[in-house]
Amino acid sequence: MTNLHDPIAPFRAHNFCAGPCALPVGVLEELAAEMVDYQGTGMSLIEMSHRGAEYDAVHHDTMDRFRRLFAVPDAFSILLLQGGATLQFAMVPMNASQPDDSIGYVVGGTWGKKAVADAKILRPNTYEAWNGKEGGFSAMPTLDQLDIQSGTRYLHVTSNETIGGIRMASFEDPGVRVVADMSSDYLSRPIPWDLFDVVYGGAQKNLGPAGLAVVFVRTSILEDAPQNPSYLTYKNHADNDSLGNTPPVFPIWATGKMLAWMEDMGGVEAMQSRAAARSGQVYDAIDSSGGFYTSPVNAVDRSHTNVVFRLQNEDLEKRFLAEAAEQTLLNLKGHRSVGGIRASIYNATPDDTVTALTDFMSAFASRAG
Repeated sequence: MTNLHDPIAPFRAHNFCAGPCALPVGVLEELAAEMVDYQGTGMSLIEMSHRGAEYDAVHHDTMDRFRRLFAVPDAFSILLLQGGATLQFAMVPMNASQPDDSIGYVVGGTWGKKAVADAKILRPNTYEAWNGKEGGFSAMPTLDQLDIQSGTRYLHVTSNETIGGIRMASFEDPGVRVVADMSSDYLSRPIPWDLFDVVYGGAQKNLGPAGLAVVFVRTSILEDAPQNPSYLTYKNHADNDSLGNTPPVFPIWATGKMLAWMEDMGGVEAMQSRAAARSGQVYDAIDSSGGFYTSPVNAVDRSHTNVVFRLQNEDLEKRFLAEAAEQTLLNLKGHRSVGGIRASIYNATPDDTVTALTDFMSAFASRAG
């Protein structure tokens, strides 16, 4: 594999996009080198049959890497699906609960709100076990703040709210099975699998290009799932190794290469350490600015992958973004629903990019403060 530890090339922008995510230069170069002629076949992999030996090897290698990297127990099936995490807002209740089950949701921000809204359409006994609206979605709940109803089938959590920049600092046992949307901190922290029935997320925020959703589902729940249309049935995908229909070939191919890069870098534990250190670098720049920059998030709940902060007024934020763009510090504008600044620092974001941001923050505060 190409050396992925070289400093960032001069022509590469510093990309803080919240999704699709930055990818390692070496992965992009490998994809480019193989795009036209895959392993001497005279065709690109994306032109081949998904039933062919070449793609079959890529597909199962990617699944194997997921199981190995994330220490996924044999009790879980790995599904490589389309539709992003958004489709999973419906597929989870359709497959992990019965029509009359009570299912609880932690609403910590935008994606929690969207997940519970879809579940309420499908399961009338869906309820909110906690909602952070009153606190401005600036923190995640503690266990004693959860209102979990008796007989609840599962509790759905969003482990990291991409827009609000808050995360669940740890996974604790709420006394019921747990389902997690991990889109924006996928494979940047280990999972205590005993707590979970389903873990899912879109690949485009921390793992690879857009177009792929990765679902880990406890196989024992598949037999009891209600009848659903074919594509919306987890068991159909599990029984066919996610090859029952044409899979999203390119995103799976690219994600497999990203997983190989992660293995070379030291796996999930290394990603966790890097995420804490690099987000901490930005939070230090915020907290040491004397109030020039402020974080709206409770300190213990600050995201390690999506760092959000504000300046003293919107005019100053616009100037910050314009001058940052001149330094090729790109995609730093906060989500339109909340404003401010957001730096998404995903697994493949180079260390030099984070340092470039904090250096700019210090210089900007000195001349504009």
